[in-house]
This record gives sequence, structure tokens and C-alpha cells, in this order.
Amino acid sequence: MADTEPIKIFSVIRERRSIRNYIDRDVPDNALRAIIAAGIQAPTALGLQPWQFVIIKDRGLMQRISDYCKPILIESIEEERRAGTEEFLAALKTPGFNIFYNAPVLVLVLGARKAVSSFLDCALCAENMMLAAWALDIGSCWIGSAALVQQNPDLLTALKVSDDHQIVAPLIFGYPAHLSPKLARREPRITWVP
Repeated sequence: MADTEPIKIFSVIRERRSIRNYIDRDVPDNALRAIIAAGIQAPTALGLQPWQFVIIKDRGLMQRISDYCKPILIESIEEERRAGTEEFLAALKTPGFNIFYNAPVLVLVLGARKAVSSFLDCALCAENMMLAAWALDIGSCWIGSAALVQQNPDLLTALKVSDDHQIVAPLIFGYPAHLSPKLARREPRITWVP
């Protein structure tokens, strides 16, 4: 392993951020394949590799998912207000707001229902995918609220999600319209046990 490789990965980890504003430019299929290839290198309990992937580039379908999820999210947030939800609630109530931030592609990371570690394994896979995307100058964001689509059989059929899998990580990918200033340094909370 070259001496510079660890520096590159630490830089990608440090600089990656969630992107919520994309330019109108498609992500090439070969880049998506590379991102998924990085994802499946994630650790997986018992080597089960419980993931499958659905790639959606149909913006009309993405809009249908957004339109389905928005009223559910509004009702949920209004019933139980939590810190940090006010800005998101205002956005949800804005006409034309899309929960996918107009990203050109949505990738659903699906987990096998029978695998006990499915959620953890798929979350690790999703993180690898987001880091790989950043290394390719492609932005990403985990849109957890899109998992609400699991309540809609018609949309699940349109998305080709089989009954033996569930949506774990709805991830959007695209080229960032602009980058916010560098992220504030995060300080770890560590307890050392001698």
C-alpha cells in the first residue's frame, strides 16, 4: 500500500458532507457501478451480504415518492416536534419542494428481511457508497424519510422491491450545485478504560 493512500481516505472521510442542492447533470452508469462496488466491500456479519440495490433515474417516479412521503412527514413532525425539525417542516410545506432535492439519481439499498444484521450491514454499505461518491466528486445524501414508501404497495411494485427485502438506505447522488463552507471540526467524546 502506498504511503499516500491513508491520507486520501482520511481526506475523503473528513471532507464528505450531505449535499442538498444538485446541478442538472446525470451521474454516469459506470460511476454508479463503481459506487456500488465500493459499497459491497463493507463488513457484513457472517459474510451474508444481505444487500440488493435499485437504481432510479426516473424523475417522475422520484417525484411520486416525494409527493407520497411529504404529507406523512408533515403530520409526523407536527404531532411530535423535535429540535432541528422546524426548517425541514417549512421546506416540506413549500410548494415544489422535493425530498430528493432534485438529485438525478436515487439508489435504494435494500436489506434481506431474513438476515438478522441486515440494517447494520446495509448502513455500512451505504457509508462506503457515500465516501466512494465523494472521492469521485459526486455528492450524496441519505434520505431516510423516503423509506416511508414501504407503506405503499403500488410504489414498491414500481420500484421492484420484493417482499423478502426492505428499504434500509435511500441514497441520492449527483453533482453538487455548490459546496457549503468547510465543516466545523468535530471533537470526539472519548472515555479511555485502562
